[in-house]
Amino acid sequence: MMQFSKSVENMQPSDIREIGKLTADPEVISFAGGMPDPEFFPIEALRKVSDLVLQEDGKAALQYNATAGYLPLREKIATRMTNMGMQVSAESIILTSGSQQGIDFCGKVFLNEGDAIICESPSYSGALNAFSAYLPEFIEIPTDDQGMDMAALEKVMASKSSVKFIYVIPDFQNPTGRSWSLERRQKLIALANKYDVPVIEDDPYSSFRFEGDRLPTLKSLDTENRVIYLGTFSKMLCPGLRVGWIAGGIEVLSKIEIIKQVADIHSNSLTQREVAKYLELYNLDDQIKGVTKAYKKRRDIMVDAMKEFFPSECAHTKPEGGIFIWIDLPESLNAREILLEAVKEKVAFIPGGGFFPNSKKENTIRLSFATMPDEKIKEGVKRLGKVLKKALTK
Repeated sequence: MMQFSKSVENMQPSDIREIGKLTADPEVISFAGGMPDPEFFPIEALRKVSDLVLQEDGKAALQYNATAGYLPLREKIATRMTNMGMQVSAESIILTSGSQQGIDFCGKVFLNEGDAIICESPSYSGALNAFSAYLPEFIEIPTDDQGMDMAALEKVMASKSSVKFIYVIPDFQNPTGRSWSLERRQKLIALANKYDVPVIEDDPYSSFRFEGDRLPTLKSLDTENRVIYLGTFSKMLCPGLRVGWIAGGIEVLSKIEIIKQVADIHSNSLTQREVAKYLELYNLDDQIKGVTKAYKKRRDIMVDAMKEFFPSECAHTKPEGGIFIWIDLPESLNAREILLEAVKEKVAFIPGGGFFPNSKKENTIRLSFATMPDEKIKEGVKRLGKVLKKALTK
């Protein structure tokens, strides 16, 4: 019998991937995936830049390359981040195979078995599962519509010496869709400085703002270069390219570069150059504006339908951007049980329990409005409302 490592035994299959098997039926209206809508992928533009890259730089694009990544793309990312208020250079960026690889590398760099991670409650399940491989202790900090509870955070940091980092998604968080207030962002940086703890800022969604003013990233508020910023083109452009990045201080990036050499030598050279060429020839912000307009409309349709069809006992968020809505059910309901009934009605979602590393609050639901056409969103919410009302009468 094979004997596997403790780290792999500690990892769990993704609820999102497993539920995908339940929703293979094309008649199912699925709010489960956290994917961007493929209808907005700039396929023709990417075909053109792919041809150009191979014509102009084909040999280099298909050869081994620097571990840190294609310098012109890193320079373009640095410019983009600087325009967002973050003072970074190409030398402070390493390209990764999506931001998920950056999450995993942060676990490798910082964690020994038993070390503590502070995270939001709830938090992104993909990060929790990646960190779980290193057998840490998770410390959940309660959140509300303004972000993480700073009093609870400070209490933990003052009493816990084994905290290796704080992992957060301040903008349109996965899974809740919530964003942090400026005051909470500033307080987090102050506490991280006071207790000398790194912060990992995961930022896949901040470009998709529907209303309100853009708030500064934690990285732009960073006064001691302790924020490690994770970015990605997966939601802005398309996920299949697998181009993301880590921006941080030289000390941590030197460690991450060694880990990446071991993991995969470097990310895909061809797609790095394709993204760089796309940014050279096309306006990424125009692409983002079009997607944001569509997502806002879908958010509005979903929220209006929930008001119409959901029982009043079910509370939900109304995100100012991103792609997710979070539902808190009465404590008597179990979202995993409700999912089985929902699939019978040809509608699917992600139960929220997997987004809690410790507490496993099973009376919660994550919905994504990104990939369903407008006309199907209202119908899907109507079906789910029927299931919820039935569950409440039992």
